[in-house]
Amino acid sequence: MLPTENRLRRREDFATAVRRGRRAGRRHLVVHLRSGVTDPHASGENAAPTRAGFVVSKAVGGAVVRNKVKRRLRHLMRDRVALLPPGSLVVVRALPGAGDAAHAQLAQDLDAALQRLLGGGTR
Repeated sequence: MLPTENRLRRREDFATAVRRGRRAGRRHLVVHLRSGVTDPHASGENAAPTRAGFVVSKAVGGAVVRNKVKRRLRHLMRDRVALLPPGSLVVVRALPGAGDAAHAQLAQDLDAALQRLLGGGTR
């Protein structure tokens, strides 16, 4: 499970990541990354944590399928959140094929998208 401090919850934060961040698409998902954003809602001098949010529409499937995809994506992001710069905002949008994709395929797509956004991959 993704820790509470690493979850993206506010609509404004989702909008910031999608509108002002970089985007990388793969077969089953699209990842939006806004690197190193300072959180205006955070208190204290600590670096803001990396936060991730997920968008899984009805095009992916019914409620059971959508929740399964969200659980898988949260689990995958838990291990990858430390690789991202502090204060980053990440939005992972599942595409219609994500409901039928295996866990390993989602992991591969997520890794490829994050690698590209962090500057290590090619188109």
